[in-house]
Formats: sequence, C-alpha cells, structure tokens
Amino acid sequence: CNNSGFATASSFSRLKSVVPPEYSSSSRAAGMNGNGPAKLVDPLEDPVPGLGTYEDFNTIDWVREKSKDRDRHREITKKSRQSTVALLHSVSDAFSGWLLMLLVGLMSGALAGGIDIAAHWLTDMKDGVCLIGFWFNHEHCCWTSNETTFQERDRCPQWQSWGELITGTSEGAFAYIMNYLMYIFWALLFSFLAVTLVRAFAPYACGSGIPEIKTILSGFIIRGYLGKWTLIIKTITLVLAVSSGLSLGKEGPLVHVACCCANILCHLFTKYRKNEAKRREVLSAAAAVGVSVAFGAPIGGVLFSLEEVSYYFPLKTLWRSFFAALVAAFTLRSINPFGNSRLVLFYVEFHAPWHLVELAPFVLLGIFGGLWGALFIKANIAWCRIRKSTRLGHYPVTEVLVVAALTALLAYPNSYTRMSGAELISELFNDCSLLDSSQLCGYKQPTNTSETGVGNSLADRPAGEGLYTALWQLALALIFKMMITVITFGMKVPSGLFIPSMAVGAIAGRLLGVGMEQLAYYNHDWLIFKGWCSPGADCITPGLYAMVGAAACLGGVTRMTVSLVVIMFELTGGLEYIVPLMAATMTSKWVADAFGREGIYEAHIRLNGYPFLEPKEEFEHSSLAVDVMRPRRSDPALAVLTQEGMTVGEVETLVESTHYSGFPVVVSQESQRLVGFVLRRDLLISIDNARKRQEGIVSASQVVFTEHAPAQAPEAPPPLRLRGIMDLSPFTVTDHTPMDITVDIFRKLGLRQCLVTHNGRLLGIITKKDILKHMAQIANRDPDSILFN
Repeated sequence: CNNSGFATASSFSRLKSVVPPEYSSSSRAAGMNGNGPAKLVDPLEDPVPGLGTYEDFNTIDWVREKSKDRDRHREITKKSRQSTVALLHSVSDAFSGWLLMLLVGLMSGALAGGIDIAAHWLTDMKDGVCLIGFWFNHEHCCWTSNETTFQERDRCPQWQSWGELITGTSEGAFAYIMNYLMYIFWALLFSFLAVTLVRAFAPYACGSGIPEIKTILSGFIIRGYLGKWTLIIKTITLVLAVSSGLSLGKEGPLVHVACCCANILCHLFTKYRKNEAKRREVLSAAAAVGVSVAFGAPIGGVLFSLEEVSYYFPLKTLWRSFFAALVAAFTLRSINPFGNSRLVLFYVEFHAPWHLVELAPFVLLGIFGGLWGALFIKANIAWCRIRKSTRLGHYPVTEVLVVAALTALLAYPNSYTRMSGAELISELFNDCSLLDSSQLCGYKQPTNTSETGVGNSLADRPAGEGLYTALWQLALALIFKMMITVITFGMKVPSGLFIPSMAVGAIAGRLLGVGMEQLAYYNHDWLIFKGWCSPGADCITPGLYAMVGAAACLGGVTRMTVSLVVIMFELTGGLEYIVPLMAATMTSKWVADAFGREGIYEAHIRLNGYPFLEPKEEFEHSSLAVDVMRPRRSDPALAVLTQEGMTVGEVETLVESTHYSGFPVVVSQESQRLVGFVLRRDLLISIDNARKRQEGIVSASQVVFTEHAPAQAPEAPPPLRLRGIMDLSPFTVTDHTPMDITVDIFRKLGLRQCLVTHNGRLLGIITKKDILKHMAQIANRDPDSILFN
C-alpha cells in the first residue's frame, strides 16, 4: 500500500550509533569550576539516555553497529576466562540466537496455521453455514456425513447454502439470487472490517509489507512497522481480506507477520534489543520463516530471503534461517490446517513424464509470464500514482468497498472466480483421473479399452461439452483476474501478490495445456509427436502446463528465479519437473527485464521514496565524487565544527540554524584539515545532559574535541569535552573517486555518509540520499521523489 503518512520525513537523517568510550575519563581530567573537578557520569556504567540511538525514518550505521557487537563479544569472551558465572553467561549469549530462532519459528507457524484455518472457515461462510456447528467449514461439516456421493462430495444435508436456508430450496432463481446477495453482503462486510481496523489501529498493516521489509533490512528505520499492534491487526485483517474474495493472497503478508514476531521477540534478548544490525540478521531469518509457513516450503523460504529480501546475509544467518524455517514448517505440519496431513499447499501427482518437444510451449508460457509481469508492474504503479496524487487516496474505505463489491458482483456467476485463489490453483494443477467430477475433466469417454492408458494415467481423450464450457469460463476468469489484480494490490488492506499472479499463470497454462493435448490427440502422425505420442498414450499433462505457467507469471512480476523454482517444486512435490520450471522462469525474467529491470517490490520502494540502494542495479555513469557531493558550487559553505575555539552557545546556534544530521570536525576554519565527524543528535543530547548534570556548563563554555584541554583564563567557565562522541575514523574518499566505486562502498559497507577530501582538506559530504537523487537524475526521474534520508 502507498504509505502516504511517510510524506514528511524527519529532518534528523543518517544518525549514527555512538557509544562514547572516552567521554567520562577525558572529561574528569578537566576541572569544571573553581571548587575542583565535578562528578561526571561514566556512560559505560550509567549511559546517557538516547545516546547511540536512532530517530524514525533514518538509516542505521552498519559499521558502527557491527563494531559495537564485536566489542561486546570481546568483552564477554575476556570475562568468561575469569569465573564460572561469566562462562555460563558466555554460553547463554552464544545460545540465545538459536533460542530466538526457535521461538520465531514456533510463533510464526502457530499464527500461520490459525490464519489458514480462519480464512478457510470465513471463505466458506460466504456460501452457507453448517447446521451441526457454525464453526465448521464446508469440508469439515461434510466429513462425518454418510450421505455424500463421490460425484457430489461437497453436498450433504448438514451444510446448507444461504439460499436453501432462507427459501427452503437449493434450486431455482430465487435461491440463486439469495446466494448471490449473501455472497456480496459477506464480501462487503469482511472488506469493510479489514480496512476499518487497519485505518483505526495500525495503518502500517496494509499492503504486502515486502517492499518495506526490504528497506528495513537495508538499514532504514520505520518505527512501529514491526510492532505488536501491526502484528495483531495484520493477522486479523489478513483473514478478513482473503475471505472477502478480493484478488489477493496471504503469502506476502505472512512474511510481514513473521518479521513482526521476530522483532517483538528480539526485545527478550539484550544482544538483539540494543543492536540494530544484529536485529536485522534475525529479520532476514524471519522472512525465510514467512515463506516457509506461507507455502510449506522451508528451503524455498531460505532462498527467497537470500535472493529477494535480504541486504546483508552472512553464513551464520543462512544456518539460523534454515533452522527457523524447519521449526516453523514442523509447527504448521503439527497444526495440519489443510486437513490432508501434507505440508504443501498444492500437492500434485503427474503420471506422464514431460518430453523435450514440450520445452517450446513451456518457453512460450515464460514469454507470456514476462509480458504479463512487465505490463502488471507498469499498470499497478500507474494506478498507485493516481491513488497518491488525486482525491482517491483520501477515501481508502470507499475504494476498498467499491473494489470488493465489483469483485463479488463479477466473480460470483463464474465458478472459477468465485472460488478462492488457492482453490482455483489447486483445481488447475489437478491431473484428471477416471472418477474426477471436475468440469475441467469433461472429456468424452473412451469407446474402446485400449484408450484407457496405463496404471492410474488416462490416455489423451477428445474434449467434451463440459471441458469446452470450462475453457470459456477460464478465459473470462483470466481477463477478470488480470484486470482486477492491478487495482487491488496497493489498497489499504493486507494484500499479497503471489497467489493472484500464480492464478493468472495457471489459467493461461491450463488453456495452453488443453490446446496441446487436443492437438496431440487429433494429429498423432505429425513429425513433432511421432515416436513419443502414439494413439492411446498419455502424452500431454495440462496440469503441468498450469504449474509452469504459474511459476512464469510469478517470476515475471517479482523477478525471482532460483528461489521461485525451489518454492514451486516444494509447493507441488513435482521434483522431476524442475527443468520445465527453470526454462519458463528464466525466460519470463529475460522478457520482463527487457521492459524494465525492476520487480514489483523495487517499483513500490521507488514509488514510496524509500532510501534503498538496489544491489542488483548497475551504476554506469562516469561521474566523480566531486560532482555529487554537497555543497555544490552555488551553495553556501559546508557547516563545520572546529576542534577548539567554539563555545556551547555557538555550537547550539549552528545546530539550530541548520537541518543537517551531522557535522565534520576540522582543525580550524582556515586549514579545513579533517579531524572527525560528530552527529547532530549525539551533540544535542550531550550538551543537554552536560547542562543538567555537570556543574559550571554555560553558553560561554568552550567545546573541545581535542584529547587535552587548552589552557584557559582562571575566571573562564569549565570547557565541555566531547571527544568521546566524535567518530575519529569517518569514511572518506578523494574528490576524484569515481562514483561507481563510491556507490559500491555505500552498498557493501552500509554507509549513510562519506566525507570528500582533497589532499587531506575537507571539501564536502556525500549522503545516501545524494547518491539516490543523482541516480534518479541519470535515469531521468524526479530527484525529489526520494522522500526520506
């Protein structure tokens, strides 16, 4: 969803975390007033509140956070050699990461199981109610009935449709109209509850959450995005949104739910609570858990986190992601939400192997997936821009209700759009057996026994009337799904994109598969079918084409490759169909990339103006650091602090008169030789703390960043020593450093700012936002679209 609430970013940007190791000792050395040295607080024993923390909408300093963690680890290791208690503390510290992963896996698996069961129940409630207990869904209601038949396994006296309950009969126009109206009523009620809860309690609970999680994992801070209210509301509204029949899935939002669980559980462990970089390692693992519970694909989840979401993914995080995904999958399997004792969402059993000739239609599906992906991204982003720039964005409740009413009105008459996305995909992946009563299996029965095939497989048969009806309905469903998904994704309700994209591809694949099957049946003697497709053989499996089409379309929209193929074969159990899946996925990525390199998540990151340096994007311009740095030639001189000579009042005036997040410290205004870098937030907190807790600090007190205080007149107020909050080793580049190298430094080290020097003299500063604005200008985009720092 378009988080228009982010439009005004905090001016405190690019804050670093600084723990001042020398603050107390250096300050104690200087006399504070005539009565001798005043008592100073040691920040290591009693930390200055707020020092080393970040404000909302700011980027963390990865280098500082990693350095902090190394120091903490070194301290624990050193102490562990001194006593048994310290050794036990060291062991518990090392084990805490694995314990946290266990808790994240258990909590996410339990929530996902609950979401699956509740969504299934509410989806069925749109059609009718169980008389023996309203809390049973359709399938559970008819489980105990002895009156179900194989052809009509969904019909039992215990389950009654709304039309049957109100009119007393299940047949006739009046019963149909009652069912139609009740379907629309429940769809509107569920969608209204979902959007109202999101607006009232947790505005961050809308959308899929993956673009924001990618941005958070790159080091950006969005307070409350992974909080407890977001988790509670997202869990409830996700069930309501999926049940309302809107064209959305629960798979993307489950990644957000898992990351919320991880963020909340991080507060139980000091190591993760106090270090933003360590917390992001846990969130990377949680993204893997989200996909693991969404699809029942633990390995695919780990690869998804590595390929698609994570910015920093060390080997340790890979092992922990694997463990957490395993625990989550085990928890979900124990809950058994699908009632089939299987973890996978769409289990398939295809009996016929695929043939080399079929690679051509598989590649064709890849081309379709790529074209659909590129078209969908352009259309969806255009619609989201309209939503942001017009009055439409001011009425999110009305928009959701109109789209829900339109979806329900158009979806009900067609049985393939009426059923949920997961049900539809399951139906399309299905391979027809002899006793199958589905319309998609409406073939003419074989006239002689030689055409019944071998074992469980059925020989290719001519299409019957039932199949032709199903194909028409599927063609209409394809057009409907393609159009309605464009306007649904990005509304103010939780909305995933995996299932709608897979549904579009599965419909296209099934249509092509049936076409190929009929072509093979009537033209056995063609050169392409000779030798492998004889009369009476089971040559073509339409369900396999649906599976390949689903992967192609999802790949076209998200640009996933390796993780997508693994998710697809884990999802279906179709291990021998990896090559068709790889061919289609790769083709779809190449075709979609020809129209634009961005996947849907990157496009939404850019739309919302988040400061995200895309690791996959190449910087091809030949500009230098001096071309991008500030100040530019026409700008006023760079605001700097001198290492001595400035008073507290002068420093406060400088800070108040500018909106910069940090200030370089130089030897003097004349020499401009760089000494270090100090952050605005740390500077203000330290001055404020010194005024309250140190005697004699007034506006006329000198601010000193040197190791030894300069000589002062006897009547002068004591100096304020701030060397401890200064970064003595800020990252610098020379003015002639090529920008492609500078961009690489920012990406790989997670920097927020870098100082530019010439022969040791300070020239300017480059921030992450400057780089993003420069890249936007090169790509002929509006540089002011980068909203945050």
